[in-house]
Amino acid sequence: MLRPPQQIRRFPVCCPLSECILRPFFISQPTQVKNVTQTNPAVHTFQGLILALQTYWAERGCVVMQPYDMEMGAGTFHTATFLRAIGPEKWNAAYVQPSRRPADGRYGENPNRLQHYYQFQVVLKPNPENIQELYLDSLRHIGVDPLVHDIRFVEDNWESPTLGAWGLGWEVWLNGMEVTQFTYFQQVGGVECYPVTGEITYGLERLAMYLQGVDSVYDLVYSDGPFGKVTYGDVFHQNEVEQSTYNFEHANVDKQFELFDFYEGEANRLIELDLPLPAYEMVIKASHTFNLLDARRAISVTERQRYILRVRSLSRAIAQSYLQARARLGFPMATPELRDEVLAKLKEAE
Repeated sequence: MLRPPQQIRRFPVCCPLSECILRPFFISQPTQVKNVTQTNPAVHTFQGLILALQTYWAERGCVVMQPYDMEMGAGTFHTATFLRAIGPEKWNAAYVQPSRRPADGRYGENPNRLQHYYQFQVVLKPNPENIQELYLDSLRHIGVDPLVHDIRFVEDNWESPTLGAWGLGWEVWLNGMEVTQFTYFQQVGGVECYPVTGEITYGLERLAMYLQGVDSVYDLVYSDGPFGKVTYGDVFHQNEVEQSTYNFEHANVDKQFELFDFYEGEANRLIELDLPLPAYEMVIKASHTFNLLDARRAISVTERQRYILRVRSLSRAIAQSYLQARARLGFPMATPELRDEVLAKLKEAE
């Protein structure tokens, strides 16, 4: 189990640190190690880092999922996390999720601010007692020795207003830079998580910048093979420029308001039809539409809260619908004891 904040685990730093390259965490900035002794040479590339994490967690029993094929603001929106955290069934999965946050775009001019980036998500249900050790071993696997580098678990409880979800959490700082978020889900869609789901979210660009010792995300080596090196900028810089231009200047505001209402209506209709999975996809679409409107500054502070509540209301209804759908199937992936306990509680609540 993760230690409480007063027992933050600190490892000795045996080499000088250089400046944190992503965002400030301290009034007086610590420095960061540029040259990392790597036990896994594959992580010299961005795609190699992804492969190394996939291999590590697959070897520990996780189902390696593929990214969800829709725009979403974080890996938590993937059904492998949001919906699978509901109910008593066991679930262990790992996946990369492209994430979009339109308001974070900077036209490709900021070295570490992106409107499109990648997270590596690990979901463990029920959360294992040695989840912290598993995480530290994953760092060793990609070449970061916890006995050499300063790794800290800093309390940072997590909440997603639009998903009606919250959990106890910790940020993980690697030599002063946040690279991972731990969360123990307590509720998802207003439904209590039983058993508790453990979530680990790696910030892939941040980790890669640290491992490769570069100050700009666009300088990351994405791949290096027989056809030569390809950088992150080669792959994504034009996309950042054009998508930022669309997000801030050209997204059709009237049409986005119309689409939000349509997705909301479709979600409600599908919930009535007991189709929580298609309904949830409408919520994902509505959430991204809201984010576009937010980037266009088309929503006032008062309206913003109202739109968040509308999405959260849908998320809660879908969570209940999904729980009932799995119950009708008899929670096939649950242990008999947990299955019978939860089914009995649901029957009592009717």
